[in-house]
Amino acid sequence: MKNISAAKVALELKIGQEVGVSQWIKIDQSVINRFAETTYDDQWIHVSPERVVRETSYGGTIAHGFLTLSLASRFSYDCLDSALGQVMSINYGFNKLRFITPVKVGSRLRGRFKVSGVVQKSSTDLLREMALTIEIEDENKPAIVADWLSLAIFSEET
Repeated sequence: MKNISAAKVALELKIGQEVGVSQWIKIDQSVINRFAETTYDDQWIHVSPERVVRETSYGGTIAHGFLTLSLASRFSYDCLDSALGQVMSINYGFNKLRFITPVKVGSRLRGRFKVSGVVQKSSTDLLREMALTIEIEDENKPAIVADWLSLAIFSEET
């Protein structure tokens, strides 16, 4: 019980503070195509560069919003450490999620994390709320803003 209690106190002290900024990840057409294939979402704005140039003002394809969102897990590996006694972390959901700016092919993205809250759900489960911003390099507005919930699972202590 002391590991989860210590982790809770440590996070409470960081509420409102930024706890990490990830490395940049480039979104090229091959990443978009693989995501389209995996999710069966082959809408032309993602996979048809010629048509997008012809029929939109984007200048090239754009990444799926859910592709951008799915990178949150990868970004968290750069920024969020496991606490002593934590055995895993699982997605719990979102309190808020907004897709703000389309991600153009060739863009680079990174995640920025701020602690928003923490609640002990049980003797082994700690609910963490993070304000997540997925930034696009050289853009004024982010791709995504979200309040992301994850459950840190701790081992039973004896």
